[in-house]
Amino acid sequence: MPMTEEMNFEETAIQPGYTVDYVTGKPIKESKKEFVRQRIARALIHEYGFSPEDMELDFKISGRKKADIAIFHHGQPHSLENLSRAVVCRPEPKAGKNAARIRDFEQAAKDLEEIETILREVEATRYGLWTNSLDFFFLEKEQSRFETKCNPIGDWPMAEESVGTKDVISDAHTRTADNEMLKITFRRCHNFIHGNEGMPKDAAFWQFLYLIFCKMHDENLRSEQRQAWKRRFWAGPREQFEAEGRAAIRSRIDALFTEVKARYTNIFRGNEEIALSDRALAFIVSELAKYDFTRTDVDAKGVAYQELVGVNLRGDRGQYFTPRGVVNLVIEMLSPKEHETILDPACGTGGFLVATLGHMLKKFRAEEGNSAGDENTADFLNVSERLKEFAATNVFGADFDPFLIRAAQMNMVLAGDGRGHIYNMNSLEFPLGHLSDLDSAKKEVPLGSVDIIATNPPFGSDIPITDRHILEQYELAHTWEPDGEGGFRNTGVLKSSVAPEILFIERCIKWLKPGTGRAGLVLPDGVLGNPASEYIRWWIMRETQVQASVDLPVEAFIAEANVNILTSLLFLRRKNEEEKHREALGGVEEYSIFMAVADKVGFDRRGNKLFKRTPDGEEIVEPKQHIERIRIGATSPPD
Repeated sequence: MPMTEEMNFEETAIQPGYTVDYVTGKPIKESKKEFVRQRIARALIHEYGFSPEDMELDFKISGRKKADIAIFHHGQPHSLENLSRAVVCRPEPKAGKNAARIRDFEQAAKDLEEIETILREVEATRYGLWTNSLDFFFLEKEQSRFETKCNPIGDWPMAEESVGTKDVISDAHTRTADNEMLKITFRRCHNFIHGNEGMPKDAAFWQFLYLIFCKMHDENLRSEQRQAWKRRFWAGPREQFEAEGRAAIRSRIDALFTEVKARYTNIFRGNEEIALSDRALAFIVSELAKYDFTRTDVDAKGVAYQELVGVNLRGDRGQYFTPRGVVNLVIEMLSPKEHETILDPACGTGGFLVATLGHMLKKFRAEEGNSAGDENTADFLNVSERLKEFAATNVFGADFDPFLIRAAQMNMVLAGDGRGHIYNMNSLEFPLGHLSDLDSAKKEVPLGSVDIIATNPPFGSDIPITDRHILEQYELAHTWEPDGEGGFRNTGVLKSSVAPEILFIERCIKWLKPGTGRAGLVLPDGVLGNPASEYIRWWIMRETQVQASVDLPVEAFIAEANVNILTSLLFLRRKNEEEKHREALGGVEEYSIFMAVADKVGFDRRGNKLFKRTPDGEEIVEPKQHIERIRIGATSPPD
């Protein structure tokens, strides 16, 4: 039966070079191997349901042999007689320029001797794992009268279950993914296709996404068919290691992908194929099948997905991907409501839109009095349907790049949106243009109709807008001069080129509902501070009420986007014509503006995490309570 386990870490200071052990809550010396071990320990607790009290680090087997993580039968003494599972960890290999090749069991035979020796020597131990955070080799011991075999399996069963139970095959209870482990899983899948199948990175990326779509389609059918649903995206524990099993996996996935292409005609042309070998397909399905993506945190899926997208689809027209912390801050400050529409006119892979779904999901759960992981099936499905309805009617995105459009659509489906409104069009040319989704956008999000805009538009003088057809639409594409009274006037002279971010400011404001529409924009600091841009700031103040400005440190974009630029977040509310007329006659009344400077963003320029420290330089660990649901026995979670 499920049990609630409380983990309390006492407030303490951690010396430099130490981290907190996830099993004991005590300081432990940092090393490359320790990073791997702590990552696995966290996953064993969060994903597999093991209690920390049933785990021990560096457990001696015999002589100099030891298990880096030992797991004992629940509630039993930590002795060899009760050693249920053993883990051997090694440091993560250095990342090269190319995707790391994922080894199979035969190629890793020498490394696996250590864990196999433990399984053979300790009679009670049935399962083993060898990992360096890139390779994961799960083993099950098969003992007969004359020999002991260590057989490869696709994954460990949950705590106190065995591979022989039906719960790890087609009707298994999949688990919610740990944030870090999901990133590793996505990376392993992509690396396997790229490194083992010989595909270029972009081709490997799309093949992986096809399978993500199959997985999500299978899960979506669960909420639609309820009791009649039978899972098809699964892999038995030994299927991927046998020719017959691999063929069975392909048969199930090919049928799913045919349905996916027929259902998502706005994303697929119909001629796409899963071009992976049976071996690669079985590997990917086995890796993904263990997780319940629908129940996994939206932000966790977004981070894992964005990491792959950043490697494969980074463009050359100012297209870099907004760091997750910045995205979440913008959405939290805008705080969308269920009745409001939100648009990102330069959506890229959909980061702001996915963050909006995550924000609304938390809000829906709070209104129902639930939290992630504690919902029964009925509450979970109700919230999921409510989120899909919100996404289908209120969430919109647009981008000029057709590849990013497709990636955004897939990201939205992964986040829980059944059919997103993501338009392939030029937002700066809108409502003119020629791209395929223009007519739909004109009907669904005409100028002046949107409640909220959240965006990080492409910016930079090296990608100017020179098309006169576009420039003629914009006041800010003209030359402005001081009017002698503290303001500016439009001379009517059209410039030959304008930086895209300037036009995006005007376009975003004109897209908002007059009087109530509000926006959160990522802008280069030059727009807000350069003397030559004063006319832009004057125009913004004329058209909007500035609600907040947040100055970001350069680290915000260097570590994740590899862009060395100073930026700020600007939050605006569009004025209506009556307000503008009244202010033109009587002046602008004073009002408060929230202004802040973020000195730190939690990591340095290299992406290394930063921690609060004492005056002596020791890291401060704040007390935090974690509520873990630990599975005791092979029972199903409550409905």
